[in-house]
Amino acid sequence: MSSSDGEDFNMDVSGSESDTYAPVKKAAPKAKAAPKAAPKPKATVSKPKSKAAPKKKVLVDHDDNAEDGMDLDGDFDKGSDDERAGTSSNVAQTQEKKKKKTATETYTKLSQLEHILKRPDSYIGSVETITQLMWTYDQTTNRMVHREVKYVPGFFKIVDEILVNAADNKVNDPNMDTLKVTINLEENTISVYNNGRGIPVEIHEREQIYVPELIFGHLLSSSNYDDDENKLTGGRNGYGAKLANIYSHEFTVETADKNTQQKYKQTWTSNMSKCGKPKITKSTKTEEFTRITFKPDLKRFGMDSIDEDTASLLRKRVYDMAGVTKDVKVYLNDERLKIKNFKQYVEMYINSVQAEAAENTGGAAQPKTTILYDQFGPRWEIGFAVSDGTFQQVSFANSIATTKGGTHVAYVTDQIAKGLVAAISKKNKAATVKPAQIKNHMWIFINALIVNPTFDSQTKETLTLPASKFGSKPTITEEFMKKILKTSIVDNILNWAKYKADQQIKKTDGAKRERLLGLTKLADANNAGTKHAKDCTLILTEGDSAKALAVAGLGVVGRDNFGVFPLRGKLLNVREAKHDQIMKNEEIQNIKKIMGLQHNKDYSNVTSLRYGRLMIMTDQDHDGSHIKGLLINFLDHFYPSLLKLPDFLVEFVTPIVRVTKGKQRHDFFTIPEFEQWLEETPDAKKWDSKYFKGLGTSTDADARDYFGHMEKHMIPFAPTQDGDKELIDLAFSKKKADERKEWLRQFKPGTYLDHRLEEIPYSEFINKELILFSMADNIRSIPSVADGLKPGQRKVMWACFKRKMKAEIKVAQLVGYISEHAAYHHGEASLAATIINLAQNYVGSNNINLLIPSGQYGTRDVGGKDHAAPRYIFTQPTPLARVLYNPADDALLNAQKDDNNLIEPEFYMPVIPLVLVNGAEGIGTGWSTTIPCYNPTDIVDNLRRLMKGEEMVPMTPWWRGFKGEIKLVSKNKYDVFGVARKTSDTTVEITELPVHKWTQTYKAELEAMIAGEKDKEGVIKDYKEHHDNLNVHFIVSMSAKDLEKAEAQGLLEFFKLTSKLNTSNMICFDFEGKIKKYDTAEDILEDFYPARLAYYQKRKDYLANELQTTFEKYSNQARFVQMIVDKALVVSNRKKAEIVADLRRHKFRAFPKSVGAKASGETEPAAEDDEDDNDASGSSSDFDYLLGMAIWSLTKEKIARLKLQAEEKEAELLVLLAKSPQDLWNADLNVFLQEWEKDCIEFEEKASKDAKGKKVKRKQTVLRTRKSIGQGNASESDDDFKPIKAAALKRKAVEAPKKAAPAPIKAKEKAKEVEEDVKPIVKRKAAAAPKKVIDLDDSDGEEAYDIISKREDAPPKRRAAAAAVKKAFIESDEDEEDEYDEPAPVKAKPASKAAGKEKAAPKATKAPVAKKKAPVESDSDIEVVEKPAPAKRKTTAKMVVNSDSEEEVPSKGKGKAKAAPASKRKSLGSSDASSDEVVVTPPAKKAKVTEATKPAGKLAKKMKPASPPKAKAGGRRLMLSDDDDEDELDYGVIAKPVAGRSAGARGPAKKYVEIGSSSDGEGGSMFGDE
Repeated sequence: MSSSDGEDFNMDVSGSESDTYAPVKKAAPKAKAAPKAAPKPKATVSKPKSKAAPKKKVLVDHDDNAEDGMDLDGDFDKGSDDERAGTSSNVAQTQEKKKKKTATETYTKLSQLEHILKRPDSYIGSVETITQLMWTYDQTTNRMVHREVKYVPGFFKIVDEILVNAADNKVNDPNMDTLKVTINLEENTISVYNNGRGIPVEIHEREQIYVPELIFGHLLSSSNYDDDENKLTGGRNGYGAKLANIYSHEFTVETADKNTQQKYKQTWTSNMSKCGKPKITKSTKTEEFTRITFKPDLKRFGMDSIDEDTASLLRKRVYDMAGVTKDVKVYLNDERLKIKNFKQYVEMYINSVQAEAAENTGGAAQPKTTILYDQFGPRWEIGFAVSDGTFQQVSFANSIATTKGGTHVAYVTDQIAKGLVAAISKKNKAATVKPAQIKNHMWIFINALIVNPTFDSQTKETLTLPASKFGSKPTITEEFMKKILKTSIVDNILNWAKYKADQQIKKTDGAKRERLLGLTKLADANNAGTKHAKDCTLILTEGDSAKALAVAGLGVVGRDNFGVFPLRGKLLNVREAKHDQIMKNEEIQNIKKIMGLQHNKDYSNVTSLRYGRLMIMTDQDHDGSHIKGLLINFLDHFYPSLLKLPDFLVEFVTPIVRVTKGKQRHDFFTIPEFEQWLEETPDAKKWDSKYFKGLGTSTDADARDYFGHMEKHMIPFAPTQDGDKELIDLAFSKKKADERKEWLRQFKPGTYLDHRLEEIPYSEFINKELILFSMADNIRSIPSVADGLKPGQRKVMWACFKRKMKAEIKVAQLVGYISEHAAYHHGEASLAATIINLAQNYVGSNNINLLIPSGQYGTRDVGGKDHAAPRYIFTQPTPLARVLYNPADDALLNAQKDDNNLIEPEFYMPVIPLVLVNGAEGIGTGWSTTIPCYNPTDIVDNLRRLMKGEEMVPMTPWWRGFKGEIKLVSKNKYDVFGVARKTSDTTVEITELPVHKWTQTYKAELEAMIAGEKDKEGVIKDYKEHHDNLNVHFIVSMSAKDLEKAEAQGLLEFFKLTSKLNTSNMICFDFEGKIKKYDTAEDILEDFYPARLAYYQKRKDYLANELQTTFEKYSNQARFVQMIVDKALVVSNRKKAEIVADLRRHKFRAFPKSVGAKASGETEPAAEDDEDDNDASGSSSDFDYLLGMAIWSLTKEKIARLKLQAEEKEAELLVLLAKSPQDLWNADLNVFLQEWEKDCIEFEEKASKDAKGKKVKRKQTVLRTRKSIGQGNASESDDDFKPIKAAALKRKAVEAPKKAAPAPIKAKEKAKEVEEDVKPIVKRKAAAAPKKVIDLDDSDGEEAYDIISKREDAPPKRRAAAAAVKKAFIESDEDEEDEYDEPAPVKAKPASKAAGKEKAAPKATKAPVAKKKAPVESDSDIEVVEKPAPAKRKTTAKMVVNSDSEEEVPSKGKGKAKAAPASKRKSLGSSDASSDEVVVTPPAKKAKVTEATKPAGKLAKKMKPASPPKAKAGGRRLMLSDDDDEDELDYGVIAKPVAGRSAGARGPAKKYVEIGSSSDGEGGSMFGDE
């Protein structure tokens, strides 16, 4: 937008005059006529009619610009007479500068023309000469030159407006083909001609002047004001050519209109203030043109003439027109330019730059710059070249030269930069470059046609129109991007990035200084950084514990020449690390500081370093080797010259095994060396061996020994040889992945680095030590094709089998067991994760989980990450685990040793290849693997086909529980589909997601579809979730219109329910321990089948041998016993050696004791005689299986049994020998399929069963609490759980002593109400029915009811009764379904401490029962009777609910029984009282009963008798639910007593805590469960 848009200009036709403005003065009535002044007065500023009021002085004082601002004549004394007339008032003001101005004098108004001349910067830019670096055309060399140019922007702009208008005519008239520009430097005139459509030569209907005059002689006239029309021209605001007219002495328009066949010519002079008469002549029908010729008013620009700099800029603009206007012949001073299109225009720039560069280098040949050009649609032309490190752009919008760029340039460069960022990151991930830095290497040329363009100002140097309104957008094609990538820009950017990185890295260089501060972990050498620095050695250790070992060793060699610094973990691989990573890596920066290393320095000696040597001290394991390799990689990458220095890098080695025998000791630095010693040493078993897993195993004494014999433990690396650098690069460069694979393929088991070498060549270290780490990394990450397990998983299964787990164990405990027995050397967290992964069975995890997931092991909601901590969950092997890994194969497996202890085998041999059942994923060194899961049934079928010699059927990946579809689309490629179906016109049901798309992840995708994009609304309205841990269930709501679109696209694709699956990276270790790639799942089966079949043959042979051995043992034992019985062999009173000799003579077979004599019948360990451990004919213990038999073996039954056992084994052996390996395998497969089917049924049913195995139905419900138990809406439950209520604290208001007086009355009323309800239950008359009577001893009564009887706030009757009250417990038969029509019988159990006695004799209509003592378990009616019952004593009962309740429960009792006053007393409860007990207790003050009324003859069906436990001083209460219904008391809330135990026998499981009463702190009780 032009800055003038905000101006409120009067559209005067003449453009030279304006209305006079005079402010209204209150004090001057004559001023009222001012607004009615004539529309065209000649005076620009009206004369003041009166002086300003004194209060206006402040305005005058602050306005210092008004005088100078109005002095037009002072600046332009050669202006027209009209101008001088219009500024007469200004002259007057100038003469009166010293006088104070009035408000009228201060504020003035200019005409539009005057404003343009007065403030040119708002319209044409500055009229001051400036110097700027610009592209210009050099006429002498005919080249574009980028140099500093002196020019006046305003002058350049008025010429440019005429040129742009001429170019615009090509858009309006495609037939235009000629543009002529004449620049006459002598006469200072410029002429622009085009043969496009002429200006209409006719009178404008509204303005009543000729159209050419309206266009060129009147401001704010334009054809560009219709913003609803899409225009591709440069004009916009209606100033354009008028500005050239205003700033010209003379301005002539010539045009020919073929429609009217007229020519038109008109001239303006004196800055457009004088308009000449138009000359109209006849023209031909075909003639059309427009020519503008003008003579600029140079003095207004501070110019005397058009200088060469300005002329060169104008010539450059003419060349611009030749480049940007298509199919137009452009002439400059009647000479046609050779530039015919935009491509040639771009080439002109590049060629000019190369020619200039050649001149500057003395004519040396320059590398040819690649120029890329392409046209993106009819409106965009883009050129690309590589710049010299600064961003350059030459751009045009509708022929306007946007010298400062704009949104069109940004739109294109952003696309290119984005593509380059991606390409650079692929080529070198270490290079951290941003788009802005990439743009510095670009040179962009753009010629665009933009719809209705907007600019930052009238000078139009920057396009500001948003890209969304361009009307068309250039999308950089992939082909064009590939061409850009082939240029030198990528290398230029990388070189620049490296240069910048080097500059920054140099800032962190070390220096040779004596003292380093800030590195507290550094144990610096005393001579480091001094003149003796070359003799100093820095020891880099693996962790702090290794530093402690080194420091201990320094006690021998001193601290002057040795420094120690511990490394934290592994060093960064700097070869492809990003610059930021290197800069922020503390270890690398610390090493540089400590050593005094300087970046990019070529070291020929170590004199400039703080230390002359570097020693690496790491563990003797694979990770230690990797740390050594990473340090070598660091030095080779940044300081390769140091590795060429002899003895600079030294390795410290410690023994990995030490054997001792007495004072003798041998140290071994490698395992193969130790194994060789074992073979060569006959009495090796008599030596004790100790394994040193890490430096932490060595003691301080060992450290002093190491450093005391330093020459034995310090091995230098040899100076780098040819090929060493390539080997280091091979090991650590990410670009060498394929070469690294081949390197690892060549690995031979048993390879090791011999540490007896005098010095270690880097090639030996890489090929013999570092390769072991790479192989170990792959072994940890890639499974074996044999058992489908990685070493960590194998250790878990081995430990579970070894432990013979019959019950589940906590995962955290299993981790400890595995670490102890299976020699697991990594972190506990990773081992726990391994166990959890083996037990997971959600959809998308394992098809067969080998461990049972007892607890929360993760779900498909987040892909298993929501599992509980290992300390909370339990596990044990599944039944299928031992079916897959048959115990009969255990003895055939290749057992491994660690620290000379047996650990897990090299691999297991499952019945089917588990790697296909559960799949695998892993990333190692040089290799990674991805194997999907397959259906075990399909695998079994294919194995049986192989047994029959048939062709296998191709298998498709399969996951248990997955309800979607997996389709083969091409070789090794599958599409995975979820499940979605339309349920109505506006809803879609999603019931399955693609495998490994987790529910929570997909939920985020749905929410994104609801939110929509920036400019668009979401395509779905809402969704509801109904899933559980096993199944996915979304119901999505959307508009019918959007659903139709979704159906047209395909619901699965629309809802992103598809994913890709690739089987082209199935990598496993084969049976020989080599990495092998398998193309298909069938290839894995073909590899597995012969190996597994061979193991079945081995199993058959092994089992046959075992049966044969057992058969012979039984036979020999039977014969041995028979011979003793027959006295053919005497063993008593003979030497063992003689007996053994006899046995050999009788041809009894010898069995070494290690076979296991106890399993063969030996029950007592045979006595060992040290003197005859060995004899000439073999060990005497070989016959212990006979001589160690128990004496009862001489019985007849034992002989018969031994013979029978021998026959059974012989029969088993014959059956086994008749079977083939295939028969054995098929038998195992049958067992597996049975277990698999059973497991699948359990998997499908687990979602619909509860913990008891009972099926549960899904139904929408609301929250239910324990209060609902016993109500009609409670859920059905088989258990007899009944919650209890904790006694509530009494309110303080109730405890106030002043309000205690009316309590007896209230208590009586409440007792009466409640007693009427309870009395028929608790109190019975003796004559009503015979009852079983339990006599209770009341010896403890006084003690129990002492507190209650002393209550002063209770009435006298209640105090008297309290001393004799006995606790009654009410219980109804649990199995009774209907309510009793008659009162339920009462059952009471004796309390050990009865506080009193209480009669309970309600009416009973059932058959009389003989009165006798009954056990507490009896269901019969029981009455609690006292021995010496006082006559006057009355029993009262009060059932109390929470003290918070304030509603009373009216009770309607049947019969004539009077309601006795409620006795005020403490709880009678015992320490283990159950929640089913009815508690008789004094009422709480101001507490109202909430139980509804109930007929006295009816009793709740869940009311049960309960045993009375020991009575205590605390009050026992019957707790009633707040929401009990009106018809019955809910006794379901009363806890059930422990059956079959007397109150005295029960343990103190619970306590009743005494709570203070309202007056004296006594009364009430609270239950505390500890």
